[in-house]
Amino acid sequence: MPEIRVAIIGVGNSACALLQGTEYYKNAKEGETVPGLMHVNFGGYHIRDIRFVAAFEVNKDKIGKDLSEAIWITPSCCEKFCDVPNVGVKVSPGIILDGVAPHMREVFNVYDDSNTTRESIVQKLKDTKAQVLINYLPVGSHDAVRFYAQCAIDAGCAFVNCMPEFIGSDATKEWPKKFEEAGLPVLGDDIKSQVGATILHRNLVRLCLDRGVIVDETYQLNLGGDTDFLNMTVENRLKSKRVSKTEAVTSLVPYALPTRIGPSDYVSFLGNKKICYISLKGRKFGDRPIEISVKLEVEDSPNSGGVVIDLIRAAKIALDRKIAGALLSMSAYAFKHPPIQVPDSQAQQWTEEWIEGKRER
Repeated sequence: MPEIRVAIIGVGNSACALLQGTEYYKNAKEGETVPGLMHVNFGGYHIRDIRFVAAFEVNKDKIGKDLSEAIWITPSCCEKFCDVPNVGVKVSPGIILDGVAPHMREVFNVYDDSNTTRESIVQKLKDTKAQVLINYLPVGSHDAVRFYAQCAIDAGCAFVNCMPEFIGSDATKEWPKKFEEAGLPVLGDDIKSQVGATILHRNLVRLCLDRGVIVDETYQLNLGGDTDFLNMTVENRLKSKRVSKTEAVTSLVPYALPTRIGPSDYVSFLGNKKICYISLKGRKFGDRPIEISVKLEVEDSPNSGGVVIDLIRAAKIALDRKIAGALLSMSAYAFKHPPIQVPDSQAQQWTEEWIEGKRER
C-alpha cells in the first residue's frame, strides 16, 4: 500500500485540525466530493495514505505525550469534530530560538531546550523515515523556520511551510536553491485557507477588475482568540505576515492602491474563531462610487486542514517524480506568498495539470 510519512513542527490548533481531518475522511470514497479537498484520490494517494511518524514541540506539557493526546492540551482550542485514535507517536522536544516570542513563553509553557540539537532532530526524522516535514511554527519565527528547513534538507524530507517566512518564495533564491541542490521539493509560503480572508479578498478584487471597476482603496481587518492572534499582538512579529497578506491581494492589481491588510486584534473569548472585515472602495461607469463591505466568520484551523492534506500529497508526488526546488503550481494554489502569484483559477488549472503530469512543476 502507498504511504506518506509525515512529521509536524508545532502541535497546536492547526495540527489538531489536520489529524482530525485525516481520520474523519480516511474512508472517503474515490470520486466523492469532500469539503476542503481537491480530490479524495490526489495523484494516486488517498487521505488514509498519510501516516504521522514524528512531531516536535516546545510545550513541556505536550512533549512525551502521544500525538493524539498532545493536540488537545492547552493552549490548543480547536473545535473537536472527530475522535483521533492513538497514533503511536510520542511528541519530541523541538528547538525554541525565536519560535516563541517573550510574551508567549508562559502561554506555551516552554521547556529547557539546551539539550536539543539539530543533530537530534535530524536523527529523529531519519529514524522515523519521515518524507514530508510540515511547518506550523508561529508567525515571526524567522530563525526557527530556517533551522527546521535545514533539518529537512539534512534528513532528506520535503518541506511544507505553512507560515509567512519566505523559504519557497525566498527572493534571493537561497533556500529554493538549497532544496534543489539536495534533490528535494519545497512548498510555500503562508497557507491560504479553504475559504479564508485572503482568498475572499482576492476574489472580490478580481471581480471588480474583471468587471472594469477601478479599485481605489481596500482594507482587511482580522480578529481572533487563539495563540496565533495572541502571538501577533506584538507588531515586530508581523513584518512578513503583512507582506504576505498584502501582496496576495495587491499582486492582482496593475496599479498602486492604498491598503491595510492583516491581523488587527486579539479577542480571547473568540477561541479558534476568526472574524474578518473587508472593505473595498472603487469607481464604476461615470466614475460613480461603489463600496463593498463583507464580514467572514470561520473556525480558523479546520479552514486550512484540507489544504494541508493536499499539500502533503503534492509533496509526496514531487518526491516520487524527483522534482527538486520550489513547487510552483501547487504553491500558487495553496499559499498567500508563493514563488509566482497568479489568479486563483489559473493556479487551480496549473495544479490539476501538474497532478496529471502535464506540467513539470
